Amino acid sequence: MQVPLQIVFRDLGRSDAIEAEIRQKVEKLEQFYDRMLGCRVTVGIIQKHKHQGKLFNIRIDVTVPGAEFVINRDKAEDIYVAIRDAFDAMKRKLDDHARRQRGEVKTHEIEATGRIARLFGDEGYGFIEKPDGAEVYFHVYNLEQADFLRLQVGDEVTFLEEAGGEGTQANRIRLRRHS
Repeated sequence: MQVPLQIVFRDLGRSDAIEAEIRQKVEKLEQFYDRMLGCRVTVGIIQKHKHQGKLFNIRIDVTVPGAEFVINRDKAEDIYVAIRDAFDAMKRKLDDHARRQRGEVKTHEIEATGRIARLFGDEGYGFIEKPDGAEVYFHVYNLEQADFLRLQVGDEVTFLEEAGGEGTQANRIRLRRHS
Protein backbone atom coordinates (compact mmCIF):
# COMPACT_ATOMS: atom_id res chain seq x y z
CA MET A 1 0.00 0.00 0.00
CA GLN A 2 1.17 3.50 -0.73
CA VAL A 3 -0.52 4.92 2.37
CA PRO A 4 0.21 3.12 5.66
CA LEU A 5 -2.63 1.26 7.37
CA GLN A 6 -4.59 3.42 9.81
CA ILE A 7 -6.40 1.83 12.74
CA VAL A 8 -8.67 4.07 14.80
CA PHE A 9 -10.38 3.10 18.07
CA ARG A 10 -13.55 5.01 19.01
CA ASP A 11 -15.14 4.75 22.45
CA LEU A 12 -12.86 1.78 23.04
CA GLY A 13 -9.36 1.50 24.46
CA ARG A 14 -6.56 0.50 22.10
CA SER A 15 -5.87 -3.24 22.13
CA ASP A 16 -2.72 -4.95 20.83
CA ALA A 17 -4.66 -8.17 20.15
CA ILE A 18 -7.37 -6.40 18.13
CA GLU A 19 -4.78 -4.38 16.24
CA ALA A 20 -2.80 -7.55 15.42
CA GLU A 21 -5.98 -9.24 14.14
CA ILE A 22 -6.76 -6.26 11.90
CA ARG A 23 -3.18 -6.12 10.55
CA GLN A 24 -3.35 -9.83 9.71
CA LYS A 25 -6.68 -9.36 7.88
CA VAL A 26 -5.30 -6.36 5.93
CA GLU A 27 -2.24 -8.40 4.89
CA LYS A 28 -4.56 -11.10 3.53
CA LEU A 29 -6.56 -8.46 1.65
CA GLU A 30 -3.33 -7.12 0.12
CA GLN A 31 -2.36 -10.62 -1.00
CA PHE A 32 -5.81 -11.07 -2.52
CA TYR A 33 -5.89 -7.63 -4.23
CA ASP A 34 -2.39 -6.20 -4.65
CA ARG A 35 -3.48 -2.82 -6.05
CA MET A 36 -4.71 -1.39 -2.74
CA LEU A 37 -3.47 2.16 -2.20
CA GLY A 38 -4.65 2.66 1.36
CA CYS A 39 -6.77 1.20 4.13
CA ARG A 40 -8.35 2.73 7.22
CA VAL A 41 -10.11 0.60 9.83
CA THR A 42 -12.27 2.15 12.54
CA VAL A 43 -13.26 0.04 15.54
CA GLY A 44 -15.90 1.32 17.91
CA ILE A 45 -18.68 0.59 20.32
CA ILE A 46 -22.07 1.69 19.04
CA GLN A 47 -24.20 0.96 22.07
CA LYS A 48 -23.95 -0.22 25.63
CA HIS A 49 -26.96 -2.18 26.81
CA LYS A 50 -27.55 -3.92 30.16
CA HIS A 51 -28.87 -7.11 28.62
CA GLN A 52 -26.83 -7.33 25.43
CA GLY A 53 -23.51 -5.98 26.61
CA LYS A 54 -21.28 -4.16 24.14
CA LEU A 55 -22.12 -4.00 20.45
CA PHE A 56 -19.18 -3.37 18.14
CA ASN A 57 -18.88 -1.51 14.86
CA ILE A 58 -16.16 -2.12 12.27
CA ARG A 59 -15.74 0.28 9.35
CA ILE A 60 -13.22 -0.41 6.60
CA ASP A 61 -12.30 2.18 3.97
CA VAL A 62 -10.14 0.85 1.13
CA THR A 63 -8.77 3.01 -1.66
CA VAL A 64 -7.80 1.44 -4.99
CA PRO A 65 -6.92 3.18 -8.27
CA GLY A 66 -10.06 4.95 -9.42
CA ALA A 67 -12.35 3.85 -6.59
CA GLU A 68 -12.95 3.78 -2.85
CA PHE A 69 -14.89 1.06 -1.06
CA VAL A 70 -16.50 1.26 2.37
CA ILE A 71 -17.81 -1.58 4.50
CA ASN A 72 -19.65 -0.83 7.72
CA ARG A 73 -20.59 -3.75 9.97
CA ASP A 74 -22.26 -3.15 13.30
CA LYS A 75 -24.27 -4.72 16.09
CA ALA A 76 -21.89 -7.64 16.60
CA GLU A 77 -21.44 -8.75 20.20
CA ASP A 78 -18.05 -10.36 19.52
CA ILE A 79 -15.44 -7.97 18.16
CA TYR A 80 -13.52 -10.74 16.38
CA VAL A 81 -16.67 -11.89 14.60
CA ALA A 82 -17.33 -8.28 13.57
CA ILE A 83 -13.78 -7.97 12.22
CA ARG A 84 -14.05 -11.26 10.32
CA ASP A 85 -17.44 -10.37 8.79
CA ALA A 86 -16.30 -6.88 7.78
CA PHE A 87 -13.14 -8.15 6.08
CA ASP A 88 -15.06 -10.96 4.34
CA ALA A 89 -17.46 -8.35 2.94
CA MET A 90 -14.55 -6.18 1.79
CA LYS A 91 -12.93 -9.16 0.09
CA ARG A 92 -16.17 -9.80 -1.84
CA LYS A 93 -16.32 -6.13 -2.85
CA LEU A 94 -12.71 -6.18 -4.09
CA ASP A 95 -13.36 -9.45 -5.93
CA ASP A 96 -16.35 -7.89 -7.72
CA HIS A 97 -14.24 -4.85 -8.61
CA ALA A 98 -11.45 -7.05 -10.00
CA ARG A 99 -13.95 -9.02 -12.13
CA ARG A 100 -15.38 -5.79 -13.54
CA GLN A 101 -11.87 -4.61 -14.39
CA ARG A 102 -11.21 -7.87 -16.26
CA GLY A 103 -14.51 -7.50 -18.11
CA GLU A 104 -15.98 -10.67 -16.61
CA VAL A 105 -19.13 -9.02 -15.26
CA LYS A 106 -22.07 -8.69 -17.60
CA THR A 107 -23.02 -5.08 -18.16
CA HIS A 108 -26.69 -4.24 -18.34
CA GLU A 109 -27.99 -2.62 -21.47
CA ILE A 110 -29.37 0.88 -21.15
CA GLU A 111 -33.01 1.35 -22.07
CA ALA A 112 -33.85 4.01 -24.61
CA THR A 113 -37.10 5.95 -24.74
CA GLY A 114 -39.19 7.15 -27.64
CA ARG A 115 -42.65 7.44 -29.15
CA ILE A 116 -44.43 5.26 -31.65
CA ALA A 117 -43.97 7.16 -34.93
CA ARG A 118 -45.58 4.86 -37.49
CA LEU A 119 -47.52 1.60 -37.36
CA PHE A 120 -48.16 -0.94 -40.11
CA GLY A 121 -50.81 -3.10 -38.44
CA ASP A 122 -51.45 -5.52 -41.30
CA GLU A 123 -47.74 -6.33 -41.59
CA GLY A 124 -47.04 -6.39 -37.82
CA TYR A 125 -44.28 -3.79 -37.59
CA GLY A 126 -43.68 -0.13 -36.92
CA PHE A 127 -41.14 2.56 -36.12
CA ILE A 128 -40.22 4.29 -32.88
CA GLU A 129 -38.97 7.87 -32.97
CA LYS A 130 -36.15 8.56 -30.51
CA PRO A 131 -35.75 11.99 -28.86
CA ASP A 132 -33.02 12.87 -31.40
CA GLY A 133 -35.48 12.30 -34.28
CA ALA A 134 -33.95 9.03 -35.52
CA GLU A 135 -36.35 6.16 -36.14
CA VAL A 136 -35.90 2.56 -35.03
CA TYR A 137 -37.71 -0.41 -36.61
CA PHE A 138 -39.65 -2.88 -34.44
CA HIS A 139 -41.70 -6.00 -35.05
CA VAL A 140 -44.74 -7.30 -33.15
CA TYR A 141 -42.53 -10.06 -31.68
CA ASN A 142 -40.34 -7.44 -29.98
CA LEU A 143 -43.15 -6.22 -27.71
CA GLU A 144 -43.18 -7.02 -23.99
CA GLN A 145 -46.49 -6.81 -22.13
CA ALA A 146 -48.20 -4.82 -24.86
CA ASP A 147 -50.82 -5.70 -27.46
CA PHE A 148 -49.70 -4.59 -30.92
CA LEU A 149 -53.27 -3.88 -31.98
CA ARG A 150 -53.74 -1.45 -29.07
CA LEU A 151 -50.60 0.59 -29.82
CA GLN A 152 -51.20 4.10 -31.10
CA VAL A 153 -49.00 6.64 -32.80
CA GLY A 154 -47.62 8.88 -30.04
CA ASP A 155 -47.52 6.20 -27.31
CA GLU A 156 -44.36 6.53 -25.19
CA VAL A 157 -42.23 3.39 -24.97
CA THR A 158 -38.94 2.13 -23.54
CA PHE A 159 -36.80 -0.33 -25.49
CA LEU A 160 -33.34 -1.72 -26.09
CA GLU A 161 -31.57 -0.84 -29.31
CA GLU A 162 -29.89 -3.75 -31.06
CA ALA A 163 -28.11 -4.24 -34.34
CA GLY A 164 -30.30 -6.15 -36.78
CA GLY A 165 -29.84 -7.47 -40.29
CA GLU A 166 -31.17 -4.25 -41.88
CA GLY A 167 -29.80 -1.83 -39.28
CA THR A 168 -30.79 -0.82 -35.75
CA GLN A 169 -34.00 -2.26 -34.36
CA ALA A 170 -35.90 -2.07 -31.09
CA ASN A 171 -36.24 -5.04 -28.79
CA ARG A 172 -38.04 -5.63 -25.45
CA ILE A 173 -40.44 -2.75 -26.06
CA ARG A 174 -42.68 -1.69 -23.18
CA LEU A 175 -45.31 1.02 -22.91
CA ARG A 176 -44.29 3.71 -20.41
CA ARG A 177 -46.67 4.20 -17.55
CA HIS A 178 -47.64 7.73 -16.56
CA SER A 179 -48.36 8.54 -12.95
